[in-house]
Amino acid sequence: MRIHIKGGHLADPANGIDAARDLYIAAGKVVGVGTPPEGFTPNRTLDASACVVAPGLIDLSARLREPGFEYKATLESEMAAAVTGGVTSLVCPPDTDPPLDEPGLVEMLKFRARSLNQAKVFPLGALTRGLAGATLTEMAELKDAGCVGFAQADVAVTDTLVLMRALQYAATFGFSVWLRPEDGSLAKGGVAHDGEVATRLGLSPISPCAETVAVSTLLLLVRETGARLHVCRLSTRDGLEMIRRAKADGVNVTCDVSANHMHLSELDLGYFDSNCHLRPPLRGLRDRDALRHGLLDGTVDAICSDHTPVDDDAKQLPFAESEAGATCLELLLPLSLQWARESKIPLSRAVALLTAQPARILGLDLGHLRVGHAADVCVFDPNQEWRVEPKALKSQGKNTPFLGLEMLGRVRWTLVDGQIVHEG
Repeated sequence: MRIHIKGGHLADPANGIDAARDLYIAAGKVVGVGTPPEGFTPNRTLDASACVVAPGLIDLSARLREPGFEYKATLESEMAAAVTGGVTSLVCPPDTDPPLDEPGLVEMLKFRARSLNQAKVFPLGALTRGLAGATLTEMAELKDAGCVGFAQADVAVTDTLVLMRALQYAATFGFSVWLRPEDGSLAKGGVAHDGEVATRLGLSPISPCAETVAVSTLLLLVRETGARLHVCRLSTRDGLEMIRRAKADGVNVTCDVSANHMHLSELDLGYFDSNCHLRPPLRGLRDRDALRHGLLDGTVDAICSDHTPVDDDAKQLPFAESEAGATCLELLLPLSLQWARESKIPLSRAVALLTAQPARILGLDLGHLRVGHAADVCVFDPNQEWRVEPKALKSQGKNTPFLGLEMLGRVRWTLVDGQIVHEG
């Protein structure tokens, strides 16, 4: 298939392009930027007038719910949601059932994903067997099976010695470790940020210390072991400041924030809105503003969706009893664009946080539109308005705090390896 994407504004931060350029694709690869190769005749021309042409988005945290949780979502539904949102590559945490702690499970998941011919899936292997925090997995075998790193999802490792040995092992072989910082003891039983809203609503609190104590421990262990650490879904200003200082000291650490935490705070809990029951919890306004500033000054390396589809039965419960999580694959782009508009920064900077920066964290040749490389492309209209409604979402999970709100930014076409996988 030879495709000519014409009349669009090309935003390719990895290559320093932020200007009107046509894009030419053949045999699954980019064959021309700005000018076509000699003898190029397209099978199809996509009119991208008034649209932005960008590398396919890379999401660093998207739960696909397979294997084991098909009643919450299926691989088919979530892959459809991914390409509808312009996501061409995604990282899935290991908290499936059973967890991704055996090479066969990883290979099965990757095979299932490839058979759908939609977004590319990069699994994280379990750091410990069964995510129990007691015994290390066979990381080398999981890496050979296709894991891009190792994680515990939302399960804390309570034994610091086990954590240190995991980091030592990962450092020896150059593996990356992805951990969400939360002290399990300090967060135990909590469902909301320890602030005025939780007090007023009578909800069990999670202190910011649950995050900062864990961040401190992780950074000290990384200094000791030399491991490569990615801190997932920061939520507090103090935790962010600790990362900022560690980076200044040369510590090998990166971090991301979720699109929900860029815009929402504890005040959005309203009257027990279970769609706002997230993990980590929505923090105070100062925390939210600190995360937004961290994106601006480069302390935060990427934006992720933290896509967590939840079935209606688990969400339509009293707040404290409901399951944490929000669907966000289809909202990742518009929420990032909204942050860029509110922060008065060029759109290309937001695109970088969704493409080139996540690719750098993964260490993969993705997130760009260089000639001769895979044509993973997202073409979107940044000014097209749409309403977030259950029927508008491809994801099987309809649980999002943004239900009923208007969004700006709609994906027109998504291409993976030069094939059109979504057309809207």
